[in-house]
Amino acid sequence: MFRCTRLTTIAACATAALILSGCATLGVHSYLARDADFAHYRSYAWVEPAQFATGDPRLDNNRFFSQRVEDAMDMQLAGRGFEKTSPAAADVLIHIHVRADRGATPEEPAALFVDVIDRRTTSLAWRGWAEGGLDDVVDNQRWMEARIDEAVTKIIARLPR
Repeated sequence: MFRCTRLTTIAACATAALILSGCATLGVHSYLARDADFAHYRSYAWVEPAQFATGDPRLDNNRFFSQRVEDAMDMQLAGRGFEKTSPAAADVLIHIHVRADRGATPEEPAALFVDVIDRRTTSLAWRGWAEGGLDDVVDNQRWMEARIDEAVTKIIARLPR
């Protein structure tokens, strides 16, 4: 009986360690341009489809990565009252870029950047970004999707109303 309980405890601890390693803290930051007026921004469009080089071949070769980022952004922006439209009609253009060098050290974590560009002036109105490690989640599609959703949610939470 003692042996079974001990094995169960060890298995539970190992599982918890694996789950928690995929939930490493994300640092989220933002920058707002002085002349940005978010009261007038109601619609958005993508500068280009979310196809980008990340610096990590595990992500560059994962066709679901960029699509998940774009889908998460669309959902969060819609939740904030933005309407997706054509680039010619949009108030702002959204540009995503990622820095995810494989083997990045904790001093240089992976980062997801979201740029909001005023279409009329073509200037950067706002930038939000999340930094954190990816090594524990990049090889597990479910964990990676959860990490993307978490990062995008936290980034867009900083977007001015």
